Amino acid sequence: MLPPIYTLLTASNAVKALVSTRIYPHGEAPQDATKPYVTWFLVTGTPELLLNGAPDIDRCTVQVDCWHPTSNGVVSLATTVRTALEAAGHVTGVILNQREPETRLYRLAMQYDYFLPR
Repeated sequence: MLPPIYTLLTASNAVKALVSTRIYPHGEAPQDATKPYVTWFLVTGTPELLLNGAPDIDRCTVQVDCWHPTSNGVVSLATTVRTALEAAGHVTGVILNQREPETRLYRLAMQYDYFLPR
């Protein structure tokens, strides 16, 4: 049903070196979360329709956001996350690259597509 984002990221020693297990679902980190961290959420899930029966695969689009106190740090984190996630999915784009005015954290958001067997 949901792509194994947390599992893929925590299986990467490079990702763990940067964020440990600070990888939060539903697009939200705790207000007091240690920086840097990663958030993610399901954007859409669509069955891959078959002519001869029920779908056997779902296509899921996931947004993964990297948060870091520095501009160079967020790029490094996003590159490391991309490498870990592309083992199972396909990056379809960088959709956001900005500094959040409230938190003053740099944010780089990417979208991934995963095909998940039912």
